[in-house]
Amino acid sequence: MERQELTDKIINLVAERFELDPATLNGQTDLTVDIDADSIDFVELLLEMEDEFDAEISDENAEKLHTIDNIVDFILAHQN
Repeated sequence: MERQELTDKIINLVAERFELDPATLNGQTDLTVDIDADSIDFVELLLEMEDEFDAEISDENAEKLHTIDNIVDFILAHQN
């Protein structure tokens, strides 16, 4: 999957989960600051991404995934 296609899919997942307009999100969007996702929301989103993109995200790695770009980079590097 190409980077832009993956970015668009993740933006759409985030927008859907948090009821946001996808046009307001970009690679620099910080899920913990810009959209105020609590830890439960964040874990649920990561679980959904694991299923969607066939990539296992450990708790240790999840702590580093704050922006959409961080998530894209991780998935591109760790897809099964």
